[in-house]
Amino acid sequence: MKAITYDQFGKADVLRLADVPRPEPRPSDLLVSVKALGVNRADLLQREGYYGTQNYGESPLLGLELAGEVVEVGSDVEDIVPGDRVMAIVGGGAYAEYARVDRSMAVKIPADLSYVEAAAVMESFVTAWEALVHLGQIKFGAVVLIHAAAGGIGSAAVQIGHALGARVLATASAARRSEVQALGADRVFDYIAEDFEAGAKDATNGHGVDVIVDFVGGDYFVRNLRSLKPGGRLVQVGLLSGEENVQVPLSLVLHNHLRIIGTVMKSRNAEEKRAMVRRFAEYGLPLFAEGRLRPIVGQIFPLPGAAEAHKYMETGGGFGKIVLTVDDDLEL
Repeated sequence: MKAITYDQFGKADVLRLADVPRPEPRPSDLLVSVKALGVNRADLLQREGYYGTQNYGESPLLGLELAGEVVEVGSDVEDIVPGDRVMAIVGGGAYAEYARVDRSMAVKIPADLSYVEAAAVMESFVTAWEALVHLGQIKFGAVVLIHAAAGGIGSAAVQIGHALGARVLATASAARRSEVQALGADRVFDYIAEDFEAGAKDATNGHGVDVIVDFVGGDYFVRNLRSLKPGGRLVQVGLLSGEENVQVPLSLVLHNHLRIIGTVMKSRNAEEKRAMVRRFAEYGLPLFAEGRLRPIVGQIFPLPGAAEAHKYMETGGGFGKIVLTVDDDLEL
């Protein structure tokens, strides 16, 4: 089968299309003919060597999420059959014509979603649901602040917060303000020209927000803590700033009994990932059928154009999810 591989760590140009062995499903697996797949920042980090030789999964190939058609099922699988359309999270291997998928990490694609749209769901919405609902424990009427709200996970988090009755504040570029507001954000702060800390305090009459989901880190960290109300939760999902060493104002954390929670999908073990998918499938997936959540596809590239897709993400990535298609005839 064809897949995207690389012989050494480096810039996007190390990626190439090559022939690799087709994976064999085990008793609890599905073999999926990949139709489309989502591009994630973790793919770029893996390509650059950030994880070293660790792949946190079963395949050294890139790719953490996919949508496709089941072509074979393992002997223990009883509720999915060949021909079913599924979207799934994988421990690597999505940048290929075929992928082996743990049945517990796959869900059937809602009838009204295309393969391209489905490829933009799992990593973004499962991660956002975990951060905002399971870890952030948002309630109806809560005030949440979502950073990097124009990205794949950020835009999913805005939608989830709005769908569950929270008041959503967000940061994004000025050029993306209207698009983020259209997803349900009450106020969007320009991360370049505006002070989100002052904005959050103003929007809450000085009380602070209940939950913050942050993908940036660095100098956002202390500003986030100051933006929380007493008892508030900061869920740290990423480090887009590249700054991982920060000073922690312990007196503020203690006095306001704040909670700081770190989470990342890629390094979780298989059972933790399965639990995340179960929670999303039970409570989040039905919101797509109701029209309260929708995947945001920003840009589409063919699989051989994976290097161009990576370059596009590195320059900002636009609004929503970047998707690679394996089938040239796919439509959004």
